[in-house]
Amino acid sequence: MTRYLKKCEECGKYGLKNTDLKCKYCGGKLVNPWPPKFSPQDKYQEYRIQYFKEEFDKKLERV
Repeated sequence: MTRYLKKCEECGKYGLKNTDLKCKYCGGKLVNPWPPKFSPQDKYQEYRIQYFKEEFDKKLERV
């Protein structure tokens, strides 16, 4: 069930995965509501940390 349940980025409501990946309430994009599982042997940790640092800096620039 977890791979079918998605959350809308726009309105925050939950919905089931569909072919368009669009929210039936507002038409926003549906995304996975949970982060990936943690693993000490995470191959992509370096890239994920870099991405989140960039996103954090973008949010600070807007404020």
